Amino acid sequence: MRAQIKLGRIFGVEIGVHYSWIVIALLIVLSLSAHFRSGNPDWSDTTVWATALITAVLFFVTILIHELAHSIVARLHGLPVRSIVLFALGGVSQIEKESPTASAEFWIGIAGPLASVAIGILCLAGALLTGWSILFEPATPVAAVLLWLGYINLLLAAFNMIPGFPLDGGRVLRSVIWWITGARSRATRIAARVGEVVSYGFILIGLVRFFTGGGLGGLWISFIGWFLLDAARATQAQTGVLDALSGVLVGSVMSRDYATVDGYSNLRGFADEHLLQSGRRCYIVIANGQVAGLITPQDVRQIPAAQWPYKTVSDVMRPMDQLRVVSVDTPVIQALEIMGRDDVNQLPVIVDGTLEGIISRANILQLLQTRSELRT
Repeated sequence: MRAQIKLGRIFGVEIGVHYSWIVIALLIVLSLSAHFRSGNPDWSDTTVWATALITAVLFFVTILIHELAHSIVARLHGLPVRSIVLFALGGVSQIEKESPTASAEFWIGIAGPLASVAIGILCLAGALLTGWSILFEPATPVAAVLLWLGYINLLLAAFNMIPGFPLDGGRVLRSVIWWITGARSRATRIAARVGEVVSYGFILIGLVRFFTGGGLGGLWISFIGWFLLDAARATQAQTGVLDALSGVLVGSVMSRDYATVDGYSNLRGFADEHLLQSGRRCYIVIANGQVAGLITPQDVRQIPAAQWPYKTVSDVMRPMDQLRVVSVDTPVIQALEIMGRDDVNQLPVIVDGTLEGIISRANILQLLQTRSELRT
């Protein structure tokens, strides 16, 4: 999941917002305003709306803290974290590698819910200190904000600990099964299947609630179930891919039949005579008899078409010293991780400073298709 709005970095982790978060934020503000107005009819409209807005902002701050807990523990275990994205159903920490051990997986998975529990307890304690009594509605906006944040964070922790992948509880379940069996792939499949069962439960409960008068709340529960079901199935598919690529090296998958283009070629001519005619997605740029870089349709698209006649391929290419490269002995899984992390479709394969070939997502896909056809 990619963020449409970048908010900056915390502890070196990029923080972003998906567009769906904006819609949910507005719905939360509207819901909170109705909640605070019904519980405190003597509050002015300004107080109600200000309290609702502040509560919504602090709620997403707590979600961010939840995800930062995952990210910090992941980095403590040596796992790079690309970013945290807030979206409609909360947040997601984009950890670039799988956990190295079952114990690391356990602590990474449980860190978020523990953070939410801590926030919930602190907020409820704060509400008590600011005048809230268990027998009465909070009398002040501060107490109302803290009370709602306390309850919602405890509910968030409980929801995330449901033992179904990809929820945090699913990760904890996977870590326990992994520790017992010693097989990460098997543990992932079991946790994902449990996640599917949980997802169907959410969908069924949501539909029953909708048709028995639950209204949009029922549909929302079903939507959460559908999202979890899609994620659980994606996890199973990803596990199958990783199993299929286990032990495979770049040298056996890469293509040595790569296309080249002179770096001094006119960009317009290159686009018309090569890209549009051949349909190839990647060209190696040669300048003065040496490999100078790589150019793809994406690189060309960054330049306005009106400027193509006045540019050369070398002006637009990505120089070799700026490219991520792999060797023939690099595991294909690692090459695929690099492609995903750097958002590229191909990587040069270099041995002793010499270009040996190109490995692309298409090469890997062909291998997977062949293995699927042969049922291996």
